[in-house]
Amino acid sequence: MNHLTTDQIIRYSKVILMAYISFFGLLVMYSNFTDYATNYEYVAHVLSMDTTQNNEKTSYRAITSPLLHHRIYWLIITLEVTYTVYCLMGTYQLFRNIHASAKKFHEAKKFSIIGLLIGLFIYYVCLQVVGVEWFNMDKSQTWNAKDWARHIVDFMLPLLMYVTLKIER
Repeated sequence: MNHLTTDQIIRYSKVILMAYISFFGLLVMYSNFTDYATNYEYVAHVLSMDTTQNNEKTSYRAITSPLLHHRIYWLIITLEVTYTVYCLMGTYQLFRNIHASAKKFHEAKKFSIIGLLIGLFIYYVCLQVVGVEWFNMDKSQTWNAKDWARHIVDFMLPLLMYVTLKIER
């Protein structure tokens, strides 16, 4: 361990943390493809707003079409696949450039940054903003992923900041 410099450890930590979030993406993708019905049911209930407190002032927001449920769920799956692929490519690029110059290592962060931004779009914008604020997902006792999504954002956002920092020498 004494032969590693702090700069090398920082570089390795960025690769390792990107590998963690990529692994999470792979598990989410696996779940979406192997248990489509359960995950579809979640999306359908949130969009239908059928397990939230029925309020006439907000019920007009509900989407009750199963066709739209499937389309929206496939959009989410597509975004999750895209986020995962970018994060995997970012992890690979960082690892490939781990011993490169600071400039080259910094440039290798592009895919990681794009992947994390897509991930934040999914888990913050889609779930926390649209799911909670528009479809009242947080009012459902059964189909509420607000806290789950918040935990992901709580990891992704600091990771995005950490990866983008140009502190390598």
